[in-house]
Amino acid sequence: MREEIGQVAARVRELRELSGISVESMASALGLDKAGYLALESGQEDISVGILTRIAQRCNVELVTLITGEEPRLRTYTLTRKGKGASVERKAEYQYMALAANFIHKKAEPFLVTAPPDGPFHLNIHPGQEFTYLLEGRLKVSIGGHEVVLEEGDSLYFDSTSPHAVMAMDGKPARFLAVLV
Repeated sequence: MREEIGQVAARVRELRELSGISVESMASALGLDKAGYLALESGQEDISVGILTRIAQRCNVELVTLITGEEPRLRTYTLTRKGKGASVERKAEYQYMALAANFIHKKAEPFLVTAPPDGPFHLNIHPGQEFTYLLEGRLKVSIGGHEVVLEEGDSLYFDSTSPHAVMAMDGKPARFLAVLV
């Protein structure tokens, strides 16, 4: 996990440099101070999917490029077989699987996410909107200070610029489809 965090951090640093963006400018765009941003770029701190999304948008690349180091190439369609999505280890507690990693110029980023039982709430903010569809378990979602509990089959659509977090409930993991738009 630590090695992957370092690889993603190195790709972020290289892309920022190639894009001619200063550390101060990138930190400001992300709402971070310089030291906080440098901790992400050096691999000392993990970079959330929300922040990676904002970096990718700022540098005009696909999110999956930062995560995997590979450029998507498919334009007509991409097929992801069960259990075969690109694994995205972003936070130690959560498992993300990118479901359209090879499709170029996506208008949305679909992920299959597994949240651990009774895990911590990690607030996240990123541009755009998000759709969540709960497949298994129960999920507590906090959005802008409001809390809702999703049951299997429930869905939620929200403004992802509001601070938000999820937590699996009842001592069991929760699996959900998360689509970032």
